This record gives sequence, C-alpha cells and structure tokens, in this order.
Amino acid sequence: MNSLSVFGASGHAKVVLEIIELNGIQIDQIYDEDPSKDKIMNFPINHNLAKINSNTFVAIGNNIIRKTIVEKYSLTGPYIKHPSVNLSKHSQVGEGTVLMAGVSINPDCRIGIHCILNTNCSVDHDCIVEDYVHISPNVSLAGNVKIGEGTHVGIGATIIQGLNVGRNCIIGAGAVIINDIPDNSVVVGNPGRVIKKLNSKKENKQEDER
Repeated sequence: MNSLSVFGASGHAKVVLEIIELNGIQIDQIYDEDPSKDKIMNFPINHNLAKINSNTFVAIGNNIIRKTIVEKYSLTGPYIKHPSVNLSKHSQVGEGTVLMAGVSINPDCRIGIHCILNTNCSVDHDCIVEDYVHISPNVSLAGNVKIGEGTHVGIGATIIQGLNVGRNCIIGAGAVIINDIPDNSVVVGNPGRVIKKLNSKKENKQEDER
C-alpha cells in the first residue's frame, strides 16, 4: 500500500494521520463533510465527496457516525497499526480498524471492522471485539471477553475474564465490569452498574475520547 485517503478532520483523525505517516504511507486525500474545515496538520481538506475513493480510512471517533459514513460512501480502507503495537500473529483484525500506540493483543482474538483500539489498551487471549467498537485508552480486557457491536468502552475501564458486554453500550471511564452487560446499557462505577438503558441510537452520543 503506497497511499491512503482519510475521511475525518478532527482530533481522532490527527492520531490516525500520524500512524499512517509512521508506516511510510503517503496521504492522498483528506475528506470531510464539514465545509468550515479547510486544513488539518497542514493537509488540505477535500469537500468534494462525489468521487471519493472506496479505499479510504474512516477516522471518526464516534461509533455511530463512523458506521454511517462507512455505509453511506461504501468505504473499505485497510486496518492500520502504530509501529509500537504488539499484535499476536494468531489474532485477526478487520478492515478499517486502527490499533494505536502501545496496544497489546494476545493470541486468538478477533477484532471486527472499523474499530478503534486506542492508546495502551490491552486485549487478552480469545477476546472478540465486534464491528464499530471503540476501546478507549488504558482499557484492560481479560481473556475470553466479548464486546458487542457499536459499544464504547471508556478510558481506563477494566473487564474481567469471560464476560459478554452487549451491543451499543457505553461503559463509563474507570468502570470495573464483573458481570455480563445487556445490550444498550450505560454502565458506571466499581463494581459496574447499569444506570440507564438506551432506547435509540440518538441517545448513544459517545464522546471522541482520547
């Protein structure tokens, strides 16, 4: 891969752009729908989306928006990883996923498409991270954990071994999860407790955490 385009021009995109550069890949175009944005890290932003290349990495932190953009423009960019990542050769990573600095993924893990595994998070053996998940910085997943599609695990959270976290959940910063979590749950605290059930995608407004 000699070049790659990127969709997104906010804080999360800055980290993605640096990872692409560190891998010696030329940045072709940077696209964004917001006409008020004209430059990011000295790269010009292209607002002409009519001819967007399908081989474009979607650098948007919000899980719902990221999925919407991927499906709207049929984008299929490769997965990318920071040079410092420890990725087991026995694990799988889907297209459009980013593995940021210091990420560790142990054997027999399956990471879905268009996920974010953020700075210094740890994913132990036999974990399943489904599509469009965001694992925030310094999160620890013990072995045999499953994270459902669209879920956002907040910064510094810990999930003990063998648990299932449902789809479209929000796990709060620093939460310690010791029981399975049902779909569409907002969970906070130590031990983690469900404080709200999300009834629609509109309620699941996740922060672009760093």
